[in-house]
Amino acid sequence: MQVDDALLLRLEKLSFLKVSDDKREEIIGQLSEIVSFVDNLSNLNTDGVDDNFAMSDKSTGLREDTVVSSQVVSEDILSHAPNSTDNFFIVPKIIE
Repeated sequence: MQVDDALLLRLEKLSFLKVSDDKREEIIGQLSEIVSFVDNLSNLNTDGVDDNFAMSDKSTGLREDTVVSSQVVSEDILSHAPNSTDNFFIVPKIIE
């Protein structure tokens, strides 16, 4: 996959992010490195490797599911939102 300015423009649109003009070439280079690395993974020979392979047969330890809430964190997050009401983000309607 070739990472170019057209792909970066599409990624900006999909992510609702804007990359400044002075950072475009740097971002394209970094994305190209990432894609190149992932392409190398497709060249690995995985014949004979079990689909359920894991480094350990032990399961993940369980923990209590306790709710931890902080009003300060919620307020801080919402303070950066362009639009919010009653502790909720207000977003544009996308489905009619």
